[in-house]
Amino acid sequence: MAVQEELRPLVDLVGPGPTAPATVAGLDVAYAKSGDLLAAAVTVLDARTLAVVDSAVSVGRPAFGYVPGLFAFRELPALLAALDRLTTCPDLLVCDGHGLAHPRRFGLACHLGVVTGLPAIGVGKTPLVGEWVPPPTERGAWSPLRDGGDVVGRVLRTQAGVKPVFVSVGHRMSLANATAQVLALAPRYRLPETTRTADRLCRDALAAAV
Repeated sequence: MAVQEELRPLVDLVGPGPTAPATVAGLDVAYAKSGDLLAAAVTVLDARTLAVVDSAVSVGRPAFGYVPGLFAFRELPALLAALDRLTTCPDLLVCDGHGLAHPRRFGLACHLGVVTGLPAIGVGKTPLVGEWVPPPTERGAWSPLRDGGDVVGRVLRTQAGVKPVFVSVGHRMSLANATAQVLALAPRYRLPETTRTADRLCRDALAAAV
């Protein structure tokens, strides 16, 4: 927690960040049922075609225990190792997790952004903090995610009539731009293609390692 408090002032929550990134990376981690093995994956997509142009994995043991709100410490070493193995430096990181929408306003996307210096956003399947009103049912509709009087993210409907996702700023991005990028990365499914491709890759890597 002290490390999070120390690094939090380094986060750029204004951005605006790249509005037309050439490449966008998805980051995800899969865990073995035993909990003592994980696989971290990074996939780099062409932002225009959403085709995977680069990818890397890192398989190892969790660096930290399971503590809600401190997930970054569990996953960061393996994710950074995977990022180091890329041949392409992505213009934007899209994390399967949260950024500002975190109890101490310093989730995985913030931590990754500060450490790498790259623009980063978080896209969570479920909220970690906050209250919201469900957005309208059409694709692209959103409502603010509020916590303690602060707007910490947006509840975004990526597909009509489908459960929303929870978008928050990680580093060097504005919330409006983060929302636009997530919507562009999710033309067909609820989750952005960055998350979908990284999820498949880390699951495959884990299965091969077990």
